[in-house]
Amino acid sequence: MNTARPSFGLAALLTTLVALGPLSTDLYLPALPTLARAFASDAARVQLTLSVFLAGFACGQIFYGPLSDRFGRRPVILGGLALFCAGSIGCVFATSIEMLVVARFVQALGACAGPVIGRAVVRDLWGASESPRIIAYMGGAMAIAPLLGPTLGGFLTVLFGWQSNFVLLLLIGALQLVAVACMLNESNVHRDPAANNPRQMVANFARLLADRRYLGCLLSFSFSYSALFAFISASSFVLADRHGLTPQVYGLCFGVVVAGYLLGSLASGRLVRRLGSDYLLVRGAWLGAIAGVTMAALEFSGVRSIAAILGPMFFCTVATGLVMPNAIARALAPYPTMAGSASALMGFIQMTIAALVGIAVGHALSGGGAALALAVAVCTVAAPLSYLALTPARQHT
Repeated sequence: MNTARPSFGLAALLTTLVALGPLSTDLYLPALPTLARAFASDAARVQLTLSVFLAGFACGQIFYGPLSDRFGRRPVILGGLALFCAGSIGCVFATSIEMLVVARFVQALGACAGPVIGRAVVRDLWGASESPRIIAYMGGAMAIAPLLGPTLGGFLTVLFGWQSNFVLLLLIGALQLVAVACMLNESNVHRDPAANNPRQMVANFARLLADRRYLGCLLSFSFSYSALFAFISASSFVLADRHGLTPQVYGLCFGVVVAGYLLGSLASGRLVRRLGSDYLLVRGAWLGAIAGVTMAALEFSGVRSIAAILGPMFFCTVATGLVMPNAIARALAPYPTMAGSASALMGFIQMTIAALVGIAVGHALSGGGAALALAVAVCTVAAPLSYLALTPARQHT
């Protein structure tokens, strides 16, 4: 079998695959108010283009993981990228908000192949001990996309219209399809012929959910991401309506927040060998909780400046950069023969919780920034509490 081997080029390709989901949400964020005007829609319906994307992202992962355990990583990721390109074409030519929502769902079903299989490939090739470091550095590099995405998306929206964001995503997806076909050899040398059998899938997922350490990592990972998604889904409306920011300026503000994720991910990559993944996960989660509570306290005490939103959110995303790579690596470490299924379930629950948070925030946006601050506070506090409550103390090593 012609198997993949660890290399810088392969790590770079996997990083772009994992980044496809965040880029698909972050690039067009500055265009959300424009979409509301273009389709004569309200904020809640436009926000569905984000929440439905996450729902599709969550549903698709459930199937991609077991399929990659059964048939291999390479053919499944190729199929996912082809579907992503088809959904992107639908977004470009959407003539109503309903059509855009449907196209975004299709786009998500394709995009989710990248993260779930990318994480599994890392587990295949780098093993349990090196996975936290590789995933952390991938997260740092991946942050470049959302760091630049909203800024680029703001300029594209102003210069060429909202459709240009989806044209760019189509081009990126097509380039990734070619790159995977040329560069990614098969990495799954422990294929499970029964992995995609419905009964086996249910049994595998039940086994994972019965593992308290896996569940603790999964929930801390999911709540940490949900805090970030609350900001992703609501910040353009809050900052535009309350502070009158243009799409370009909003993109720059969003970049400040994403820089926190970049900082946290790079710090995790440098420190994990010395301090351990559990140490960074727990401390990062508590940092996020302190920042989230601070954000809510400022909001409800009447301090409602841009700095009162961006400052705490910066530290929340630093925390996310510390929590997510270590939670992923610790969750997948005990499961080399079912890394695809373990990654898939993790992604499914992550996106499901985030989508529910996004929908709730979208419907509560009439109250201004209070819904955003409250959602961030609740999610960031839930991250460390869920991990510590579920993970046995003897496994905090």
